[in-house]
This record gives sequence, structure tokens and C-alpha cells, in this order.
Amino acid sequence: QVQLVESGGGLVQAGGSLRLSCAASGRTVSRYDMGWFRQAPGKERDFVAANRGTVGSTYLTYYADSVKGRFTISRDNAKNTVYLQMNSLKVEDTAVYYCAADLEGSRRYENPAVYDYWGQGTQVTVSS
Repeated sequence: QVQLVESGGGLVQAGGSLRLSCAASGRTVSRYDMGWFRQAPGKERDFVAANRGTVGSTYLTYYADSVKGRFTISRDNAKNTVYLQMNSLKVEDTAVYYCAADLEGSRRYENPAVYDYWGQGTQVTVSS
């Protein structure tokens, strides 16, 4: 079992920044693929970013086109925590943000169905 708890959401003006955290417990997630998704009211849960472990100590990162260049996913294995740094926020970034863990390493990082564990979500609201 893996428990994921997101934090760091809030209300911010357009152009501002937030850093979301996803603290994992139950297992060490350093070897697992981790992803961030978001869901706006009335919409599907969309891929935002993923951090995929590889052989050795390197990680590959992937981003949705809509956030590329503005968001950065990273992890601190010593803290068993994954982060999402969000800069230059836009009104359309408003959503509930979820982190997720893929224990099987499916490599289909954009597909929410492949993730095994999810956090409860944290609300991000960007005002104009």
C-alpha cells in the first residue's frame, strides 16, 4: 500500500507561482513512476507531468504541452516526496491537482488508468 498526500494548493493571481508537494508513505517511491494530473469541474482528469525512473539513478520527465516550460516535476527521494513547481500560472490552470504512483512501470505515463495509487487532491485556483 502507498499513501499519497498532496499539499501546497491555494489561490494565486495569474502570473504567480505555487509549489505542490506529494508526500508518500507506506513504500519508498524512488523506483516508481510518479505523475501529476489535474481535473477541472466538468472535465476529465488530464495528464500534467510525469517523472519516470530508469535503470540507475536518472529520471526522465514528461510534460503536457499546455504546461511545458512553466511547470517542473521533481522528487526528493530522501523525503519520499514528489514536487510540482508551477510558474507563470494561468486562469486555465485552475483545477484540483492529484499525484499518482505507477508501481508497474507501464510507461504509459499519460494514461491515468495505469496508476495504482492516488492522493486526495489539492485545489489550485488562479484568478485573473
